[in-house]
Amino acid sequence: MALKDISNIRFCSCQDSQYIKPKRMLFCENGKERSWDIIEAHDSVAILLYHQPKESFVIVKQFRPAVYLKENIRKTQNLKAELGYTFELCAGITDKEGKSLKEIAQEEILEECGYAIPLENIHKITEFYSSVGFAGSKQTLFFATIDESCRKNQGGGIEDENIEVVFISKNEAYNFILDESYPKTSGVMFAFLWFFKNFGGC
Repeated sequence: MALKDISNIRFCSCQDSQYIKPKRMLFCENGKERSWDIIEAHDSVAILLYHQPKESFVIVKQFRPAVYLKENIRKTQNLKAELGYTFELCAGITDKEGKSLKEIAQEEILEECGYAIPLENIHKITEFYSSVGFAGSKQTLFFATIDESCRKNQGGGIEDENIEVVFISKNEAYNFILDESYPKTSGVMFAFLWFFKNFGGC
C-alpha cells in the first residue's frame, strides 16, 4: 500500500477536540501547593501480531503529526522512514461503548491489518500507563498468531486512515528494536522483547 503524500502543513490552536481535553490540576503535596498541566485522553489497546508461516511480526506504519513536528524541529536525518512516519503495533483507542477491550482489539486487527481473528485466539499480555507526565493513559497489550487463512482484506484502516502494513522478520526484529533510524514506539519494542522471552528466537 502506498502512503499518501503529506503537504500543505500548517498549525492552529486546538479549541475543541473529541480526543483530548487539556486541564490544570491543583493539589497539595507535602503541604506545598502545586499545579500540573495534564491531557485527559482515551485509553487504548495494542496487539502484537505474529505471522507463523512468514516467521514475522505484523506491525503498522503511519504518519504521526506530533512526531513530524518534533523531527522537523530537530531536523532529524538518516531516518529509515519518511519524516513523521512511525512503526507501531496495531492499536486503537477504547472509545467504543459496549465493547470489551478484546473486542476492540479484534476490530483494530481487521481494520488496520486485514486479518479476522476469533476472540478466543486473542490473548492479553499485560497493561501499562503511557505518557505519564501529561496524559497517564492506560494501554492494554494483546497477542495473537495469524496466517493467511485469516486474511479478509488488505488492511490500511478505515475512513481517512492511511496505514501501511509492515512485516518484520523474527530474525531481524532485535536489530530493528535497537536501530534508532527506525522511528518507533516503546510499545513495539516491549512487545518484541516479551515475545523473545516467552518463545525464544532472538
